[in-house]
Amino acid sequence: MRILVAGSSGGIGKAVVSLLREHGHTVFTVSRAGEVGAAHCIADLTSPESVAQVSQFLNRVLPPKVSLDAVYCCAGILHTGWNMPEKTLVQMSADWLQQSMAVNVLSHVHLAQAIAPLVTRSQPLRWLSLSAMVGSATDNGLGGWYSYRMSKAALNMFVKNLSIEWGRKSPQSVVVAVHPGTTDTLLSQPFQAGIAEGKLYTPEQSAERMVAVMEGLKPAQSGHFLHWDGSVLPF
Repeated sequence: MRILVAGSSGGIGKAVVSLLREHGHTVFTVSRAGEVGAAHCIADLTSPESVAQVSQFLNRVLPPKVSLDAVYCCAGILHTGWNMPEKTLVQMSADWLQQSMAVNVLSHVHLAQAIAPLVTRSQPLRWLSLSAMVGSATDNGLGGWYSYRMSKAALNMFVKNLSIEWGRKSPQSVVVAVHPGTTDTLLSQPFQAGIAEGKLYTPEQSAERMVAVMEGLKPAQSGHFLHWDGSVLPF
């Protein structure tokens, strides 16, 4: 299979790439950094210019009239060295909300725009966006984490919309959002102290689960928000 992994330099993305290559798949990667190579595209997916960059990259690495089989978009942000998830309304700022939306939503939008011409009735594609349970409005009983929750909820809506559009032109395509569970990466490190025993997963565990979900996807699941075990989560 020909598979694209975006956000390939992150903890989960890197583990997904490693696992897919172990399985013998042809894997192409996209990230903001890394070594230039035949299978790697350096692009900042928060930027509109990345649409053309990724499109040109795919045109170069894929044979004529050949599409991708699957895409994992693992791009996401929860905190930086100077911005942490907000506990109260007063801590919200326009700059941090905009950055959260850019990384957690626009990066997925721009990647989809670059790939859209490859999706046809004869060449369906499976798409997985890395989302988070905290993006579920139904599941939210704690509040806080305004920017992250809002951006992940927006991502889930984007996935739903994309599933409808691609479903019309390519009925066998599948587009889903997936919650991987709390994974031991830089993203979760500041918050691991309160995690129940057995509920913090290694990047390798999360990668195995995401690949299993992807491999088992059916068109009837398109547009759903899925748990790492494949069960449906509420929006």
